[in-house]
Amino acid sequence: MQNPPPVQTAKSSTGLDENIAALLSYVFGWVSGLIFFLIEKDSRLVRFHAMQSILFNVLIGVVAFVVWIVVFILLLIVSRISDALGTVLGLLVTLLWLAFLVGILIAWILCLVKAFQGKYFKLPIIGNFAEKFSAPK
Repeated sequence: MQNPPPVQTAKSSTGLDENIAALLSYVFGWVSGLIFFLIEKDSRLVRFHAMQSILFNVLIGVVAFVVWIVVFILLLIVSRISDALGTVLGLLVTLLWLAFLVGILIAWILCLVKAFQGKYFKLPIIGNFAEKFSAPK
């Protein structure tokens, strides 16, 4: 069995291959996304993945914060009604947080793989915004 030929990738203005720079924009969350978005001038692929990384991580933070507040208030109210009901709700919330974190991990790994392959992979909703914000001026 022969190995496939190596993928030819263009260089970004950072000096890295485009696919490596796009992958690295996801590694440290919004911080690495912001760094690559600000320093990349030429590669639309890198700018797209960097902006998508920023938007993805900001969205995760906002959703997690809002859900945390809602759950906290619900737990306060329900635990006043019944301790057993509060315990059951607490367990359900823990399972929902776990599912939320697994979903984030799967989306993050998918973004890493697609960026390394040099593909434009758009996450639902924020992918369109990332494409719009990363377009050349």
